[in-house]
Amino acid sequence: MATEAFEEIVETFEFLDDWEDRYRHVIELGKAMAPLDAAFRVPATKVEGCASQVWLLPRIEGQGPGARFDFQGDSDAMIVRGLIAILHALFSGLSVAEAAKVDAQAELARLGLDEHLSSQRSNGLRAMVARLHRLAAG
Repeated sequence: MATEAFEEIVETFEFLDDWEDRYRHVIELGKAMAPLDAAFRVPATKVEGCASQVWLLPRIEGQGPGARFDFQGDSDAMIVRGLIAILHALFSGLSVAEAAKVDAQAELARLGLDEHLSSQRSNGLRAMVARLHRLAAG
């Protein structure tokens, strides 16, 4: 159920053999994201369970079964901004129902992130995914 944008990231990761190159790519994805307006960096949008500061702001476009899930996010850590960009590619544009059902762990496993992230970063990534599932579920 991965989006085209996520599939492009998977293909790029398959092309990049070295994990340093993959980390650089993740950081570049984060740098390419628009920053979250400071007005939205508030406790209500902050993700607990992350070592870094992380904010996720949901946007539901449309209504009913045709409603599409989207979000903006930001972090004070560049690698985490990149992880947010990867999650954005995975979730954004799906229907709300699809977004609530994304098996993010399986999709992210295709990138091999779990074995290359610190336990703190992995816990933070899981916290971000849990927050996105809650937001999509309404």
